[in-house]
Amino acid sequence: MIIKYSFKLLLRHFKLCVILLDYACPRKYNMIMNKLNTKQRAQIISILVEGVGINSTARITGVSKPTILKLLADLGKACAKYQDEHLINLPCRRIQADEVWSFCYAKDKNLPEALQGKFGFGSVWTWTALCSDTKLIASWFVGSRDAECGSKFMNDLAGRLSNRVQLTTDGYSVYLEAVEGAFGADIDYSMLIKLYNNPPTGNETRYSPSECCGIKKKKVTGNPDLKHVSTSYTERQNLTMRMSMRRFTRLTNAHSKKIENHIHAIALYFMYYNFARIHSSLRVTPAMEAGISDHVWDLEEIINLLNK
Repeated sequence: MIIKYSFKLLLRHFKLCVILLDYACPRKYNMIMNKLNTKQRAQIISILVEGVGINSTARITGVSKPTILKLLADLGKACAKYQDEHLINLPCRRIQADEVWSFCYAKDKNLPEALQGKFGFGSVWTWTALCSDTKLIASWFVGSRDAECGSKFMNDLAGRLSNRVQLTTDGYSVYLEAVEGAFGADIDYSMLIKLYNNPPTGNETRYSPSECCGIKKKKVTGNPDLKHVSTSYTERQNLTMRMSMRRFTRLTNAHSKKIENHIHAIALYFMYYNFARIHSSLRVTPAMEAGISDHVWDLEEIINLLNK
């Protein structure tokens, strides 16, 4: 009886101490008691990179939304830094570039007047450069769809390549000046211009694009091989991005609410895509095919970037 009574008294005192500690220093207490271990973090990341939204991830894992967003921000920064430091001297020979649309906070037409024209509100574009041979995302840039962002994107791409490449883009005019400013004459550059029929009418006008009735290959600089003038791989990559990041999915309310989280999610996705996801046509990861990694990364290895 004495032992049983002493245990109850001890348990009561322990619960009292926990309550006092929670009130006295809630942030420190919660940080100590609720810190996620590597396995829990890996579970969260595995769900996010497969196209599940933040709220759904919170419901599946039982982890609070702020905790998931904090992990996304910290790991996104780490992934961006690692790739910035290691995606250099790339042996790519053929590059396809494109830009994919998304929006943050609200669509352009729904923005209040005070937020119109501000970056991070309304339309946001992700510029991507994909190596046709290794399927590696060699460079990306999040910004507007204007000449300034196009130039920053191309300058970043040019600084990561080890040799002259053949570059293909669509017919967007911004690329002309951006490519010339970044590469000069040291590139074989061509445009793939798509030709369209008249736009659809009636009830099909909202989400149905015009029908592509042909293409035109245009040499711009150097001597590009016309049989390799294509944007098929990078356009397929756009679809992969929409399927793998919930915030890119159309006709949902899962869009990014803050531009910072949008950028972090993209950095995490490209880290997973380049280093940890085996490409179905290569049977290895793009990073392995490009020679910048010698193994398939697991999620724990990506999470360990937080400690570097």
